[in-house]
Amino acid sequence: MQKFIILVCITIICGCSSNKKLSETARKDIPFRWENATIYFLLTDRFNNGNRGNDFKHPKEAAPYRGFMGGDVQGITDKIEDGYFNKLGVDAIWMTPLVENITSPVDEGTGISYGFHGYWTKDWTAFDNRIGSKSDIAKMVKTAHENGLRVIFDVVINHTGPVTPEDTQWPDAWVRTEPTCTYQNYETTTACTLVKNLPDIRTESKNEVALPDFIIEKWKSEGRYESEVAELDAFFARTNYPKRPYYYIIKWLTDLIRDFGIDGFRVDTVKHTEEDVWKALYEEALKAHQEWKIAHPGQLSEDTKFYMVGEVYNYYAGNGRLFDFGDRKVDYFNYGFDALINFDFKGDATRSYNDLFTKYDKLLHGPLQGKSVLNYISSHDDGSPFDKRRSKPYEAGTKLLLTQGAAQIYYGDETTRSLAVVANGDASLRSFMNWDEIAEGEKAKVLDHWQKIGQFRRSHPSIGAGKHFTLNTKPYVFARKYNDQKIDDMVVCALDVPKGKKTVPVQVFFKEGSMVRDAYSGVTSKVINAAVEIDTPFDILLLEASK
Repeated sequence: MQKFIILVCITIICGCSSNKKLSETARKDIPFRWENATIYFLLTDRFNNGNRGNDFKHPKEAAPYRGFMGGDVQGITDKIEDGYFNKLGVDAIWMTPLVENITSPVDEGTGISYGFHGYWTKDWTAFDNRIGSKSDIAKMVKTAHENGLRVIFDVVINHTGPVTPEDTQWPDAWVRTEPTCTYQNYETTTACTLVKNLPDIRTESKNEVALPDFIIEKWKSEGRYESEVAELDAFFARTNYPKRPYYYIIKWLTDLIRDFGIDGFRVDTVKHTEEDVWKALYEEALKAHQEWKIAHPGQLSEDTKFYMVGEVYNYYAGNGRLFDFGDRKVDYFNYGFDALINFDFKGDATRSYNDLFTKYDKLLHGPLQGKSVLNYISSHDDGSPFDKRRSKPYEAGTKLLLTQGAAQIYYGDETTRSLAVVANGDASLRSFMNWDEIAEGEKAKVLDHWQKIGQFRRSHPSIGAGKHFTLNTKPYVFARKYNDQKIDDMVVCALDVPKGKKTVPVQVFFKEGSMVRDAYSGVTSKVINAAVEIDTPFDILLLEASK
């Protein structure tokens, strides 16, 4: 029998409207911190089909889970409007790339595949009409902002889409098609292609390049050649950058910020590109974000900086700031990244609570001070997630959402969507969101569990960004405290408390005689003799100050 996880959280928060009831809508009175963010990562094509009119008819049948399945940008908007993300306590939505991908299928050795995932770019200045138009994207971002949510776009500079006979390809001055990366050192990780037939942008090149002929022809056929060239000329005149391949792409990617007001980038394949590229991207992103904020005052609940998180594949937070290539170590945090995706967490989630929380406290208030990590239990391309069979969904949610650092929910973590469908390679991780399974039963209970902890996390920056204090080992009791000029937030949590009636010691961290409310059950109680006695039918308590 699976061991139940019992959680007690007692919270003090000082600041405006601190006693408001936790609700399903975004808490605009709680100062937002990226270090505490809960980020929902979804594959656009696999999340929700909001517009069946753009469903793609495949010219060749795709291998299982390697073709388009109908999800689109409108589907994301629909779920924002339904309140799905706010009910889950989400702060930001990260979706796979929306730019135009190659149209033809590719045989990768695992069967016929299409660019449903968005990482096979054809044109960085256009959008893929199989998942949404420019107006669809603008509506989605605006709707997210109106609902207190931020939007992170997934961006790629490292490579284009695969070579096909039908898709005009980038010239040799822009890309290389060999050798394939061998990962022996820095050069064999950066100056190479990730896999066969995936052209690698020559980001190390010092040579200036002209626009590819196929892009010129494409833009002319679409009636936008003159305007695109005029914008490029203005960009290079303003920045004085040389016309190297990656500067073109930086211009095109930062246009996404100027056009839509997005709040952050998730940067793909970071370690495969020279780090100076990312510094330039970040500097231009900050300028674009500032321009958008000036032109659109008040669209966000508060003024927050642009966020950039990087995928340095196999970056482990336990190693601190440095990524080791063998012959060279690089600190990517010095090149514009606020956080890196943490490949350590899926293994760390098997640790005890004390070991887990203590590790991240030492890291985030030690070598990573001032920066953060993005923890995850599963993702779109990691074949060894925590709990691949979804046998421990309550534990997974509790550990992910209560560990320090930002938290990445991969779509369906909260609903036990299968990570083991019959498909080759990482396609097994990319089934369609299991909406039809979550209305009732055990999956609905799991979702409810994630929602309650997620909302609680969003209301308390101390959970992800605070200092951790172990107060007692049995039952395990800890405190988190976070302070800055706008907020003073503290939580006290206890684990392994029985169902039914229980007495929870709070020591000096909760005011004597004050009333607390369990957000999980709605039951209230009073602090007496530095303890709370409360009776609930659940094996989890989330206590907060009650009116």
